[in-house]
Amino acid sequence: MKAGAGLFSALALFLLIGAVATQRKPKKPKPSRRPPITRRPSVPQPAIPAQPEPQEPTDFPPPILGPPSIYPDCPRECTCSPSYPNSLNCENRNIRVIPVIPSRTHYLYLQNNYISEVTAEPFNNATEVRWVNLANNRIHRIDKQVFEKIPALLYLYAQKNQLNEVPSGLPASLEQLRLGRNRISKIPAGAFNKLVNLTLLDLYNNQLSDSDIGKSTFKDLKSLMQLNLARNTLKKMPAGVPSNLIQLFLDKNRIDDIPKDYFGGFTHLAFVRLNYNQLSDKGVPKAVFNVSTLLDLQLAHNQLASVPLFNGHLEHLHLNHNSIESINGTQLCPYSLHADLSDHSVVPRLRYLRLDGNHLSPPIPLDVIMCFRHLHSIVI
Repeated sequence: MKAGAGLFSALALFLLIGAVATQRKPKKPKPSRRPPITRRPSVPQPAIPAQPEPQEPTDFPPPILGPPSIYPDCPRECTCSPSYPNSLNCENRNIRVIPVIPSRTHYLYLQNNYISEVTAEPFNNATEVRWVNLANNRIHRIDKQVFEKIPALLYLYAQKNQLNEVPSGLPASLEQLRLGRNRISKIPAGAFNKLVNLTLLDLYNNQLSDSDIGKSTFKDLKSLMQLNLARNTLKKMPAGVPSNLIQLFLDKNRIDDIPKDYFGGFTHLAFVRLNYNQLSDKGVPKAVFNVSTLLDLQLAHNQLASVPLFNGHLEHLHLNHNSIESINGTQLCPYSLHADLSDHSVVPRLRYLRLDGNHLSPPIPLDVIMCFRHLHSIVI
C-alpha cells in the first residue's frame, strides 16, 4: 500500500517537472518599422524690405519733451517756469535743432545737447535775449545773422564745442565771451573790433598759434579785464593786449621768452599765470616782473634756475617745479634789510611762497624771513 502511494507521488512529481520545463518565455514582438517621412518642399518666403536709415544719427538718444506749459509759446523741448517767465530752459534735452525762441526770452539755456549749428531763424522774434548758453554741444558754425537778431546780447557761452574760428558779427553789447575747449585756430580780422564793452574773453584750450594773434587783434577791447589764452600753442607773449587788463592767463603754452618791457604799459595788471611753459633764466629778464600792481604771479613747472625779482606789493608767488638750487633773501628783498621797519608801507607784502619741486632743502634762509615779515606760508 505504501509502495503504491510512493509510486503515485513520484509519478506526480515527474509530470510537474515536465510541465514546467515545457513552458517557454514568450518572444518579444519585433518593433514595426515606421514608414519614411516625406518632407515637404520648402517654399521661399518673400524678402522683407530693408528698413530705411533713421533720419537722426543713431548714437543720439531721443529728444526729451517737457510737460505742457502754461505758456502757449513754450517749445515742447524746453521748460518755461512761471517763477522765471523770461527764462527758456532747454538744457539736457538731447535736442539737435534750436527751437523757436519766444519773444519774452531774456535768458536762454541750451547747454548739454547735440546742436550742430546755430542759425538765425529761431531768433527771429527773440530780440530781447541777453544771455545764451550753448556750452557742450557739437556746434561747428554760428551764422553771422544770429547776432543781428539779438543786438542786446551780453553773455555768450559756447565753450566745449567744435568751432574752428571765432564767430563773426558779434554784437557791440557783448560783455563776456567764452569760447574755451573748441578747435579755434583762426581769429578773423576785425572779429573783436566792435566789442568795446567786452570784459572777459576766454579762448582756453584751442589751437591758436603766434601767427593767429596780431598786434591789432585785441586793440579795440578797451574794457577787457580778463584774457585767457591757456592751453594753446603760443611760443611768444601775445601782442597788443589792452593796457587795462587785470588778469592774464597763459598756462600750458610753449612760451620761452618774455620781452623786457612787456608788462611796462599795464596799469591794473594784478594776476599773471605762466605755469607749464618753457621759461628759463635766459628768457626772463631780471626785472620783468617788477610791476607795482602785480599781486599774484605763477611760474610753476618751468625751467627757472633762480628766483626773478618782483615788486614789494606781490602777495602770492608760485615757483614750484623749476630748477632753483638756492634762494638769497638779500638779493630778492625789495628794500634794504637795514631800513627802518616802523614804516609798514615799505615792508614787502608777500604772504605765500611756493618753492617745492626744486633743488632746495630746509632750512629757509634767515634773510628771507627777515625781509618778508608778512609771509604766512612757504612750501619748500
